[in-house]
Amino acid sequence: MVMVCRLLLTGRIISRRSFSTSRSLWNTEIRPAPVEAYDFLDFVNQAQSPFHATEQAVIRLRKAGFQEIKEKENWNGILKRNGKYFFTRNKSAVIAFAVGGKYKPGNGFSAVGAHTDSPCLKVKPVSKKEKLGYLQVGVQLYGGGLWHTWFDRDLSVAGRVVVRTEDGKLENRLARIDRPILRIPTLAIHLDRSTSADGFKFNNETHLTPMLSTVTKSLTGEPAKPLKPDTEINGDIPLAEKHQPILMSLLAAELNVKVDQILDFELCLYDTQPSAIGGAYNEFIFSGRLDNLMMSYCSIEALVRSLKNAESLANDPNIRLVSLFDNEEVGSNTAHGADSNLLPSTFERLSLATYDSDAQASNTPTAYLEALPKSYLISADMAHAVHPNYAEKHDDGHRPHMHKGVVVKINANQRYATTAPTTVVLREVAKKYNVPLQEFVVRNDSPCGSTIGPMLSAKLGLRTVDVGNPQLSMHSCREVCGTEDVPLAIQLFEAFFEEFPSVDARLTVD
Repeated sequence: MVMVCRLLLTGRIISRRSFSTSRSLWNTEIRPAPVEAYDFLDFVNQAQSPFHATEQAVIRLRKAGFQEIKEKENWNGILKRNGKYFFTRNKSAVIAFAVGGKYKPGNGFSAVGAHTDSPCLKVKPVSKKEKLGYLQVGVQLYGGGLWHTWFDRDLSVAGRVVVRTEDGKLENRLARIDRPILRIPTLAIHLDRSTSADGFKFNNETHLTPMLSTVTKSLTGEPAKPLKPDTEINGDIPLAEKHQPILMSLLAAELNVKVDQILDFELCLYDTQPSAIGGAYNEFIFSGRLDNLMMSYCSIEALVRSLKNAESLANDPNIRLVSLFDNEEVGSNTAHGADSNLLPSTFERLSLATYDSDAQASNTPTAYLEALPKSYLISADMAHAVHPNYAEKHDDGHRPHMHKGVVVKINANQRYATTAPTTVVLREVAKKYNVPLQEFVVRNDSPCGSTIGPMLSAKLGLRTVDVGNPQLSMHSCREVCGTEDVPLAIQLFEAFFEEFPSVDARLTVD
């Protein structure tokens, strides 16, 4: 209070706006965050589920002139050199690519892979719960989240809903309720003194259940039908009886349909607090889903930027490609995950396709097999920044810091796919754009996570390097990364798309 009074008397109250513009403050220059950081906020604040993340990527691709194609179509006669294309699978994964002007079947792919999913809570197929006058929503755990961070947050739902239209068609629609409707309250310390001594402990099934409403404020009119006994739970129960009526009504209102038109849905819970720039110097991004929407955003943005100079693509002998997969957080072993045929089948189709209506494909039956050794994949997934309060968790010589460049992940046991020759290629590319790189190696006494890189490298025999921007609080409901690292990752991927063929021509490793 004393400080506030002094500031008022001296006229030095600093408005919120002051921190978002360049200004001298107590002899310190406070600059705005890079424009890419603010652009990322626009992306992530509209991407609360893998379906919404895919939609945001598609919006940017369309704006950049990419043409949508379908997997079920014949691409011969459609694809052209210097053309830009994309397609989606399951509406939660997307592949975008640009064909080099000098591309011919058998040439390589300059590829970046990331993923659209993040650890979260998902609404159960039968979610209706009621206890002690509270209407609750049953949820299941998706991925390896820090679930204690989901308590006492203002939550809502977003995802995909299948509806029957008035003319009988079945449509896949995106839904997002833009206000907090759910909350998982913690138990007051007065009722559990052990929390201060033993830490916060809870049961994932019984304690991690959000409340939606109170019975006294629930919908008026005809009372909701009680849920059938457990012995009958797998029977043919109408969807409206599996979930709270108010939840169904909110979804129907969001989609402008009737409740009985909703046939099924896949809903993720999300924190309604918007992502934001933070830190005294605007140096942090506070956000959910940084892992891995940050790398998804940077890869799409880099691909688009690499095409702004038409001459760059016209002289490229490769196909530039970005693949955003779903389900990485649960092992990628799905039809739209990295362990599926999504990328292999795309590489094969592009290798065997005809371009500009020529007949080259019919003369190159081994083009796909020839292309793989000439190709290179950057597996882009967020990395662990050194934690100021847990520095001992990092290897002494490999402590990634924010604002110091993209992290290259290296592991002797190949939990990451990175090898020395692939690292050399990336460093040569980074040198062209003066983009700094740093390394991460897990401690010998610590477990090691993994990414999409090793599985794709093994599946395709593809040179792969694992990289990512450094962050803190990975898999929390609210994560932290550096604003300066956003443009650095974009610059690295852009340099890779433009420079990889020429750099690779100087390296031979058979």
